[in-house]
Amino acid sequence: MTDTINSENEGDLLSQMEEVEALSAIYGDEWCVIDEASRIFCIKISNDMEDPKLTACLQIILPRDYPSTAPPIYQINAAWLRGSARVKLANSLEDLYVEHVGESILYMWVEKIREFLVEKAQDSETVDHSQRVNLTAEEEVDDDDDDDVVPVFGGLTLKSSEDAHLFLEHTNDEEVPPIKHGSCITDRRSTFQSHLAPVVTPRQVKAVLDKLSENKKIASATHNIYAYRIYCEDKHNFLQDCEDDGETAAGGRLLHLLQILDVRNVMVVVSRWYGGILLGPDRFKHINNCARNILVEEGYITSTDDTAKSAGKTKRLKSKKTK
Repeated sequence: MTDTINSENEGDLLSQMEEVEALSAIYGDEWCVIDEASRIFCIKISNDMEDPKLTACLQIILPRDYPSTAPPIYQINAAWLRGSARVKLANSLEDLYVEHVGESILYMWVEKIREFLVEKAQDSETVDHSQRVNLTAEEEVDDDDDDDVVPVFGGLTLKSSEDAHLFLEHTNDEEVPPIKHGSCITDRRSTFQSHLAPVVTPRQVKAVLDKLSENKKIASATHNIYAYRIYCEDKHNFLQDCEDDGETAAGGRLLHLLQILDVRNVMVVVSRWYGGILLGPDRFKHINNCARNILVEEGYITSTDDTAKSAGKTKRLKSKKTK
């Protein structure tokens, strides 16, 4: 039995390697490896009409038993993608998976999203900022309701009515959770600073972001990257999400850090003020170091030394398993 399972896993891993190589060749720089060991990837998708406003970032985790028995874990990041449109796109991706269980699905997903972007670009009813001013009060209320549909990084997108209670548990106005600010890291005139807040609902996440945006210095940052993890006791799983804010792949890397550290009910925002000099991969190191430092300071993890040892141990274990 064990030999059969190992054989299936080896077949899945081989299929994954071949699929990733093919996608990298097809999409070039649009395809990004976030963490090869953990099989975390992302791809920036644009429409054929080259409308810069209509782009999306698909972030993917490949489980060990994909494609044989498990779907990819995914998240779609797009500021314009909300409510019913997000649900429609998520449904189409999941329908594709159901139709092709056991097959490599990522190329079909990417092209389905691209097709969706083209349709949105051609849709004369696409609402931009100037058009939104003319919305009726009733339409504005409906649009606000759409904000309650939030993607989950760690499972298929929540879209059914049975999941609605995750977002409606606290319908009353909530106090903004206390926000802590970390010390700054400066490198070649770029400055990084972390901010942390305990959160247990998506509404609190939004409240924290709104509160931070009231600070003129934070609002003026070149990027405000964030990630959060909320543990749902009744579901025994995590509600998770992240945002790059223009720093491609930074949000996914930050969320991956929170996952490795196994922290819960917390969000971390890292502000970066660009100093005019490109930092290359060092910028991701500074973002993660800022996040790790404030998590230590606020007691979510014990110490940076212990974290490094734990992360190293995890990588070694993964390396042994893949041999």
